[in-house]
Amino acid sequence: MAEAQILLEMTDIHRHYMQGGQRVDVLRGASLAVRAGQLTALVGPSGCGKSTLLNIAGLLEKPTGGDVIIDGKSTARLGQRSCGRLRRSHIGFVFQFHRLLAEFSAIENVMIPQMLNGLSRAAAHDRAEQLLAMVGLGNRHDHRPGTLSGGEQQRVAVARAVANAPRILLADEPTGNLDPETADEVFDHIATIVHATGTAALIVTHNHGLATAMDCTLTIRNGAIETG
Repeated sequence: MAEAQILLEMTDIHRHYMQGGQRVDVLRGASLAVRAGQLTALVGPSGCGKSTLLNIAGLLEKPTGGDVIIDGKSTARLGQRSCGRLRRSHIGFVFQFHRLLAEFSAIENVMIPQMLNGLSRAAAHDRAEQLLAMVGLGNRHDHRPGTLSGGEQQRVAVARAVANAPRILLADEPTGNLDPETADEVFDHIATIVHATGTAALIVTHNHGLATAMDCTLTIRNGAIETG
C-alpha cells in the first residue's frame, strides 16, 4: 500500500534569537514530515523549542533558515500576506487554553472562522452543528464557554480548529489543563477527526500516554528532531 501524502514538511529548520547580546540557538537543523491522516506527537523537555517549531510550522514565525512546505508548496520565499492566506486555508490550531470568545455560544465560536472565510451564515451554522455533534456536544451548542466544563470548552476548540477543513492541524498541549479521563476523551475526538478526514496532525504533548497512542513520535534533542 502506498504511503499517505506528506502535507507538512519542515526541512533543516534553524532558529536563533539574540538575548543580551548573546546568540541563543533554539533549533539546529530540525526536519520532519507529517502525512495525511497521521497523528504525530512532538515531545521533549520544557524550553527545548517545541512551541517555536510549532509556530514555524503554522507560519506564525519565520525560521532563521530552512523551509516549511505546506501541501507541497514551499513557503521560504513567501511574504507575510501570502503566508497568512496559506495559513487560513490550510492550517488549524488547538492551544492549551481554549481561547474561545466568551460572549459567543459554542456554535457561534465554530461558525465565526467559517464566515470570516466567506461561508454564508446558514452554511456555517449547518457545518458547526455537524462538528459539535462529532465531538459529543450536539446538545450544548447554545451554551457560552463560561457554562461549559474544561473538557467541553476544549472540544469546542477542536471543532473550531477544523471548521474550515484544514489540511494540517497543529496542537500545543491540547489536553494539558485537563484531568486524565477528560484528556483521553478530547484526544479521542481529535484522533477520530484526523483519521476520518485525512488531516495531518502535529501535537506537542508532555503526556506520555497520549504520545504512545499516536501514529508517530518525534523528539527534540539539541535543537534537532529524532524519531522515537
